[in-house]
Amino acid sequence: MTLSKAAFIGGLVCLAGVHQASAHRLDEYLQATTVDLAREGVTFRLRLTPGVDVAGRVIPQIDRNRDGVISAAEQQAYAAQTAHSLSVTLNGKPVALQAVSASFPTLSAIKGGEGVIALQFSVPRVLQKGAYHLAYTNHGAGADTVYLVNCLQPKDPGIQVQGQKRSADQASYQLDFVVTQ
Repeated sequence: MTLSKAAFIGGLVCLAGVHQASAHRLDEYLQATTVDLAREGVTFRLRLTPGVDVAGRVIPQIDRNRDGVISAAEQQAYAAQTAHSLSVTLNGKPVALQAVSASFPTLSAIKGGEGVIALQFSVPRVLQKGAYHLAYTNHGAGADTVYLVNCLQPKDPGIQVQGQKRSADQASYQLDFVVTQ
């Protein structure tokens, strides 16, 4: 192996190590949302990642009896609390979110900044032909919460995204789309 190839490979190994070391969130609670449009309704998938420095504030909200285990009841309660912090309107009318699924990491993974809470909510409503305006607001979990939100490309060619608008912090989001067939 030549010196330049060895240096290149060594550089890649170093970059991989730096990326891996920085993969743990530190001082923020990331709440990333994807919006999935289908004829049967709208699905919201949230990936919540508490950073190391905020885990101590988030964990007591989940593990309410502080026994070190996230029970099914505690998972349901936290999912409901999260759903309550979200507001969604479709064509200007409020819609209720239905919990579809929830997945929680271990408390040690949350404490380490690598535990991702995955929540899925839906608005089960058959989308008829026409134009739609969806507004989504995540009222969050505190000043250290950061947001990301984006719509997935619809799998159905009869559903077309016309435009997305986000607030600067991405806590508020608007989506215009049409159902053509």
